[in-house]
Amino acid sequence: MFFDGGFSFSNFLVDLLTVFAFVVWFWLLITIFGDLLRRHDISGWVKVLWFLLLIFTSFLGIFIYMITQARGMAEREAERQQAMRNELRRAIGFSAADEIEKLDRLRKSGSITEAEFSGLRAKLVQ
Repeated sequence: MFFDGGFSFSNFLVDLLTVFAFVVWFWLLITIFGDLLRRHDISGWVKVLWFLLLIFTSFLGIFIYMITQARGMAEREAERQQAMRNELRRAIGFSAADEIEKLDRLRKSGSITEAEFSGLRAKLVQ
């Protein structure tokens, strides 16, 4: 038994908090490992050092990585999502001209306003 007082509500809350902290640590560790493995701007040796730091220092290593690399992680993830979106568009035959034509029909039928049409058209042209 971990607690001398037996099973109580406060012991349950501590156990719940411990499990939650472990799940958050594991999720962040997987996220950071994925980011490290996809990075092309650092060498393999630097990746190994980050892996060792993350494994042996637990939360401290995660906090250090998040503080020092958070902006780069966000940028790399946004680039990866945009590349996946573009690949999906290419695979299914997405055409901006077809989508603009559909938007024009919606505008002419009165389903969308001129402002909505302009905003949606600008997103498609990007």
